[in-house]
Amino acid sequence: MCGIVAMAGFVDAAALEAMNRVQVHRGPDSAGRYLSPDGGVGFAMRRLSIIDLESGHQPIANEDGDVVLVCNGEIYNSPQLRERLAGEGHRFRTRHSDVETIVHLYEAHGTDCLRHLNGMFGFCLHDRRRNLVFGARDRLGIKPLYYARRPGALAVASEIKSLLMLDGVEPRVNRQSLFHYMTLFYMPDSASILEGIERVPPGHFFVYDVAADDFRIERYWAPKFDRVARTPEEAKDLVRAGARAAVQRWTLADVPIACSLSGGLDSASVVGLLAEAGQGRIKTYTLGFAGADESAHNETGLARLVADKWGTEHHEIILSPDGLLDELVDMIWALDEPYGGGLPSWHVFKLMAQDVKVAMTGSGGDELFGNYHKPKFWEAGGARRLSILGRWLARSTPGGAGEWFGRLREIRAQQERYPFGGVYPNQYKYFSDADKRRRLFAMPLDAIEDTGAYLQRLYDASGADGIRNGLAAVDLRTQLAEEFLHMTDRFSMAHSLEARVPFLDHEFVEQVFTIDPRLRSTPAEMKHLLKHAMADLLPAPLLTARKHGFTIPIALWLRRRLAPVARHLLGAQRLEEQGYFAPDFAERYLEPHLAGRRDFHAVIWAALMFQLWHLVFIERRCRERPSFRVDDLVG
Repeated sequence: MCGIVAMAGFVDAAALEAMNRVQVHRGPDSAGRYLSPDGGVGFAMRRLSIIDLESGHQPIANEDGDVVLVCNGEIYNSPQLRERLAGEGHRFRTRHSDVETIVHLYEAHGTDCLRHLNGMFGFCLHDRRRNLVFGARDRLGIKPLYYARRPGALAVASEIKSLLMLDGVEPRVNRQSLFHYMTLFYMPDSASILEGIERVPPGHFFVYDVAADDFRIERYWAPKFDRVARTPEEAKDLVRAGARAAVQRWTLADVPIACSLSGGLDSASVVGLLAEAGQGRIKTYTLGFAGADESAHNETGLARLVADKWGTEHHEIILSPDGLLDELVDMIWALDEPYGGGLPSWHVFKLMAQDVKVAMTGSGGDELFGNYHKPKFWEAGGARRLSILGRWLARSTPGGAGEWFGRLREIRAQQERYPFGGVYPNQYKYFSDADKRRRLFAMPLDAIEDTGAYLQRLYDASGADGIRNGLAAVDLRTQLAEEFLHMTDRFSMAHSLEARVPFLDHEFVEQVFTIDPRLRSTPAEMKHLLKHAMADLLPAPLLTARKHGFTIPIALWLRRRLAPVARHLLGAQRLEEQGYFAPDFAERYLEPHLAGRRDFHAVIWAALMFQLWHLVFIERRCRERPSFRVDDLVG
């Protein structure tokens, strides 16, 4: 696992080194650099050594040195690929480097090499004969890849903070991304939070012709939902066998592997599959919260049952509010972009990194099998949908009955305009497009696309045959890649730890999506199929437990230690000077929440996390890890 940076068209060696230096956390074991003979292309990288510790250094080249690569990630079918390529006459320089296979696959297949790769990756390759830079991101977006363009030049990096080291890259907020963020709590798809910095979307590659200054980006993979008729028993056997094979592939490493264990079905299944395969004594790590009023967020008991069943070497982290908030600014720095989700994985990965370099997680199980109960919202019918919406509005409307009915009319109108996109975010306590246009933002919005319209476009383009598959397609492109996997990558790599997600092995994903969605999940039982496929690997209480996940008690914390920080960063004068949010944000949302009259913790948290990000990256223009803590902001 690594961090990579690249420049093409114009290469500044000092800037390239600065870009590489700021991502040292992604690869503390070694560094490498490549400058093309004509000076038109430069690569640099930091390496976290996982496979072929001695000879797998990067950049890595083919036999003739005319194809050069830097890669962040792992290729899990590399042993099979190497054997095949060697049989075709390719000569390998390393003992068993997984990423060297990409170089030789490109020699043989050009950009079509991507269809042969099973793994997680973001890479850049220089084809010196054609003077092209070819880069790609894995199918599900497990690993990141950002780029910035200007006339005659291209810059690429694993993290945004590397691109901010370049002269002429000014950090300016992308208002369209901010608009989406306050509904989704992350930045979806290709646009980052900063103007001029884009991300390569999941399942896409780019080709840059250096001499012609021609840049194109193309999609090479999308989920397909071609159903194959199967009985429930056949579907269960397929899931069990496919998950077993995926987990086995993703154990490829020359260093020990451990597991993050949340107490939920997904991570417990990974532990069970590893144990079933004879992985040996497995190290597992679980998070809990201290304090009586935070016990509802704990799943340590369920995780302990899994650990006891398989005899793992189990570690528990009991976290206090102060323990998390003490490092909140460090998390902002690691994330690169505003993020309105939960944060506890930071501490799990931090502890794991003291013992191992590789962590298995259960990410992806929800998107493949249950979609967080989202299908229930559509399939329940109009009356129940409006009942759910009404309860949500009653909790999240600051004003009286008149405003309540006004918001109900606005949201119903948005649902009629965007049948999917208008409903997708509104089952949560998120801002609708009408809320954002009329109440939340002070910035000009005439050229801003509705988030509902954006989501509707994704859904319509998915080609899915029904709401469950359509939801899965949208989730894979948006929430999974740019919220959950974004957070997992940044928080693990901040501690020089590689996080692996075997449920997102693309071969397994493709197998699952051939199964009728009515077998994958039911309205009564989330993750119905996965639960039955893994039942014998799981303790009985876990099969009936309500899902919690790695959540944190934000509502309580905002009323305690974070209250003065929120008042400071979301105050009327500051918001008016910034020009993004309406100055009455605190009056409408923050103060009623702090007083206990309403529960607005989700929208306050999202706004606060944006303000902290803005402080670090825009106002203070930090180019190294900040030294201040969140409490320092209010004396």
